[in-house]
Amino acid sequence: MDRRDSLKSLVFGSIGVGVLLQGCVSGVDSETVANSLKKFNYGRTPSEKEYDKLLFSKKCFTNNQMKLISEISNLILPPNEFGSVNDAEVPELIEFMAKDIPSYEKPLKEGLVALNQHSNKKFQKVFIDCDENQQKSILDLMAFPDPELSNSEQSEDIKWFSLFRNLTMTGYYTSKVGIKELGYKGNTPNVWDGVPQDVLDKYGLSYDKEWLDKCVDQTKRNDVAQWDEEGNLIT
Repeated sequence: MDRRDSLKSLVFGSIGVGVLLQGCVSGVDSETVANSLKKFNYGRTPSEKEYDKLLFSKKCFTNNQMKLISEISNLILPPNEFGSVNDAEVPELIEFMAKDIPSYEKPLKEGLVALNQHSNKKFQKVFIDCDENQQKSILDLMAFPDPELSNSEQSEDIKWFSLFRNLTMTGYYTSKVGIKELGYKGNTPNVWDGVPQDVLDKYGLSYDKEWLDKCVDQTKRNDVAQWDEEGNLIT
């Protein structure tokens, strides 16, 4: 099982894999806000719509921070034939979560700063300017919690990366792209041919052939039933 399959198994194994309001900088144009809201208007109460509008109108991360978030997300889940974390809008989800859950904002930002500090110390350049092997060598130091310690006892780097990885996985595997990769199809209709004959025989029952032809004929499964004025089925 490769790393990506391991991550996918975590998604299947626990619905709680994900960690699934104070903005920092305003200035997002109204058209962007309107387009974002169109995706989430279904099933929302008026107060929820107003709350969403407030969140979408604020910008939490700078453009450089968003590029860094995208870079890290793509290292956690590299693009494949199904798509990428950018197709799934994972960076946008991470920013939304940082605005929606205030306790996420500070550790996420501090983690991005610490990442560049580690990079500058080790390679004398910011993380995004490092090559992939250099980037992975830094993240590998944060990717494996000590099994002997509780979550609260882990280092700040490890706690940050765990949060970031969970957000990335949640965002990707709950998107259209990620669900397609998982192969999840949900409930799908099947063909019902009536009660099995052995069950009917057990109770001494049988279908009326005329009704059977009318009601359990799969060639007519998409026909709309019609009745005459006396309540008799005519189709």
